[in-house]
Amino acid sequence: MTILNPNYLYINNEFQENIAVAFDTEIQAIDTLENLEKKYPDARLEITKENSVLYPGFINTHVHLEFSANKTTLQYGEFMPWLDSVIENREELISACNNEVMMNACNEMLHSGVTTFGAISSFGTELEVCTQTPQKVIFFNELIGSNATTADMLYGDFLERLSESKNCVKHGIIPAIAIHSPYAVHPILLQCAVTVAKKENLPLSAHFLESPAEREWLEKEQGGFLSFFQKFFSTSRSVTSIEEFMNAFNQTPAHFTHAVQATREELTFLNNNGHSIAHCPRSNRLLGCGRLAIETLVEENMPFTTATDGLSSNNTLSILDELRAGIMLHHLVPLEDLASLLIKSITSNPAEIFSLNSGKIEIGKEADFALIYLPDRPSSLKSIALQTILHTKKVNGLWIEGEKIL
Repeated sequence: MTILNPNYLYINNEFQENIAVAFDTEIQAIDTLENLEKKYPDARLEITKENSVLYPGFINTHVHLEFSANKTTLQYGEFMPWLDSVIENREELISACNNEVMMNACNEMLHSGVTTFGAISSFGTELEVCTQTPQKVIFFNELIGSNATTADMLYGDFLERLSESKNCVKHGIIPAIAIHSPYAVHPILLQCAVTVAKKENLPLSAHFLESPAEREWLEKEQGGFLSFFQKFFSTSRSVTSIEEFMNAFNQTPAHFTHAVQATREELTFLNNNGHSIAHCPRSNRLLGCGRLAIETLVEENMPFTTATDGLSSNNTLSILDELRAGIMLHHLVPLEDLASLLIKSITSNPAEIFSLNSGKIEIGKEADFALIYLPDRPSSLKSIALQTILHTKKVNGLWIEGEKIL
């Protein structure tokens, strides 16, 4: 048994002073230090410094590890030139992305407080690394393929990768399914994957309306994707529409990534059908996708998470860097309210979306914690979320299921 006694504890989406937490692999009690020491006289007391804040471990819901070798290779600014550069440099980047590179990416997330992350896997090459990293991993086996003639082959490969991830549950892997996007997955494949997710109760994710080019293609079969599909797939027709894609999930809750170009009506439809959004502010900026209006999500009471995406469209995998970007991007939400929303988007929101027994400091939850030290005493309890985001580059302590990792 261990007792942690921070100056400030993040509990029930707010901060409390002079409250300690006792835990083994799970949280056993939350009370004053005096009461916990009486209740657990043999517990080890973890000493913290002044101005310490204890959070539940952070959750990064959307990461691509397979392109972690990218630094300056890919082209940023607009989505289609970036996609062209991915196609052009794909083999080189994937071959350079060995286990050491991917483990370094996991460690970067670890030092930013991430105890659980969602890995979007196109090929399954990062599965070994995900079994070795201390973090828990929602392993999203991605389905891609818009050509009906290759559907059977692609679906067979997808099922094989999904089966392999199921064999790794004892290593902290949570098997899951990802749909690449409306433009890249044939409706037949989509329906098969959604059926599996629903039948087996697996987490489900999908890229959705990331860029203006995607919306133009799905609505009008025009724009940058027209020449892309003509060049690589000899077609001028989209395999689905926005409405057909949304309806295909058939009351199977999914985590839709980006949704920058979704209308309010589309967001309302998704929300009414139990879906949620993964927001990747730096990726959206670097690829010229626009700004997700999270003020609309707030008004609609729609759950969302904040995620880093991968190093193919970002310069770090630090969830703290991502929160700082979010603070600067969303100018229409009051600053301290925005900071609170962003902290919630990497703790309780993703835990609830994916039914994880974490994301909250609450009795019975897994003992996943991120400890940070503020440089000075905060001016108020309400300001702690904002000051955490502004001043924290790395966490000062990290526990996963009660084991101290950092």
